[in-house]
Amino acid sequence: MTERYVLSYVHAAPLLLARQAGEATARTSLDLGLTTSEVHLGAERVVFSDGQWLRWEAVEEIAEDESVCYAVEDNAAVKIQRFSGVSNMVYVLMPTQRAPTVLVSGIQMHRVRDTDPWQDTLEKIRALSPLQGRVLDTCTGLGYTAIAAAKTAQSVTTIELDSDMLEIARLNPWSAPLFEHPKISQVVGDSYEEVERFEASSFARIIHDPPMLNRAGELYSSEFYRRLYRILKDRGRLYHYVGDPESRSGRNTIRGVSRRLRDAGFQRVDTRARAFGVVAYK
Repeated sequence: MTERYVLSYVHAAPLLLARQAGEATARTSLDLGLTTSEVHLGAERVVFSDGQWLRWEAVEEIAEDESVCYAVEDNAAVKIQRFSGVSNMVYVLMPTQRAPTVLVSGIQMHRVRDTDPWQDTLEKIRALSPLQGRVLDTCTGLGYTAIAAAKTAQSVTTIELDSDMLEIARLNPWSAPLFEHPKISQVVGDSYEEVERFEASSFARIIHDPPMLNRAGELYSSEFYRRLYRILKDRGRLYHYVGDPESRSGRNTIRGVSRRLRDAGFQRVDTRARAFGVVAYK
């Protein structure tokens, strides 16, 4: 079985610099920054340790494209993107200097300004500290939340509506633990419906990081919050992503979300500005 290599402009650039310097080899990352590897620089192509290769034209294409990550398939560079039949939107694995994010029809699913997708995820985890017991992650995405939660939680159940999103995650090296970690269980389905299958008081913590309100209004509804309240243990906590609390839309969303959470039974709702969300207490 051949290795799966994934490159972005960040990791293609060192190859071109080494070629210009007349080097015979170069070191770069073939898994979006998780590790580094040595590759051979030929006259016409870059050759990887297992014999796979890319022509220099493909390396140059990757280096010039800051919008998408590329997988090496059959000695060609293939954009990691999918059209979703569920959402009728295009999903694109977008590179950053660290962990990639995913674009959903051009909208980033993680913060990247003054942070990166992995640090963005850790802020959400810290908002629920201490993260312990059974944890529910309502929207898997690239799986970063489930992966980070699994480091301290007893177990993590994560729900994803769209199998095309999971295919993007399978091609993302940073998402590998989502499919390998023994504490993580995946459910493919609609969170609005799937949470009804859990017994009452099943989870000590719930991480709710839904798409924007105008794309998934049911996941911001009073009925859904009542469903989450039912499956949360007494003294449990819910993190809910709401967006930038300093923006007008963020402030409006916080007000509406906080009111509906209290109506659903949560005793207290606190804003967590650094995590772009609120924490509700049962």
